[in-house]
Amino acid sequence: MKLAVTIMALLGTLPAQARTVRVAVCQILSIDGDREGNFRRVEYALEDARAAHADIAAFPESAILGWENPDAHRMATPIPGADSDRIAALAVKYGLMISIGLDEKDGEKLYDSAILVDKTGKLLWKHRKLNVLAWLMDPPYSEGRPEDAGVTDTEFGRIGLVICADAFVDRIARRIEQLAPDLMLVPYGWAAPVDKWPEHAKELEKLVAKRAAQWKCPVVGTDVIGEMTHGPWRGQTYGGASVVVDASGKTLHLLRDRDVEVRTVTLELTHSK
Repeated sequence: MKLAVTIMALLGTLPAQARTVRVAVCQILSIDGDREGNFRRVEYALEDARAAHADIAAFPESAILGWENPDAHRMATPIPGADSDRIAALAVKYGLMISIGLDEKDGEKLYDSAILVDKTGKLLWKHRKLNVLAWLMDPPYSEGRPEDAGVTDTEFGRIGLVICADAFVDRIARRIEQLAPDLMLVPYGWAAPVDKWPEHAKELEKLVAKRAAQWKCPVVGTDVIGEMTHGPWRGQTYGGASVVVDASGKTLHLLRDRDVEVRTVTLELTHSK
């Protein structure tokens, strides 16, 4: 038997060996403009993630200043900069890779961004949201460049980031498909009027499942808890119900409806080519 395995290995005919990664889905409360409180809630989630022996902690969109919060135009920092440096320090402190949505100031422009940092605090990737829903804030977020949507090589394989409404756009989804990620981490600010929950969660699940099947990799969609406090969607609720889907599009985990939760899940990945 050992001889047969050795011959198969030499001939390159062994099947790909599955790898696993443990991802903590960090469905936290985010309060618009409450930088210090939101950082505290991030750290509480990281404590839970470390206790559960997670490898990666995945957080929602605009987790520190709040999505579509016009105050971010004056409060946001560059990336790299003060807020991303704090995330990097937390990654080192807790020994975890972290993905998180951060508002980013670059000159006069404000971006809805997401970053991936490794457990040494190194910034591995930054994605600027492309489908920014400009009518929700004045002045709106600036758009990222479509050619910058991508994936990055990590110790766990090829990991990609897009943000919430980016996943609505087939052109963006096709670009990600061509890059053949092993894992996609998607921060969400999935909002709806109060009376639309929990039904609205089913739309999030369907969207994540559709893209996971297209991308042929697991997708972690991490939603936030809280309320929009500005703009035409003021008063709408972020309902949680974060979703984890496998490479076939099958839902593996649904987090709590309209409540905070940190759930660590084991995902099976295939080797990068």
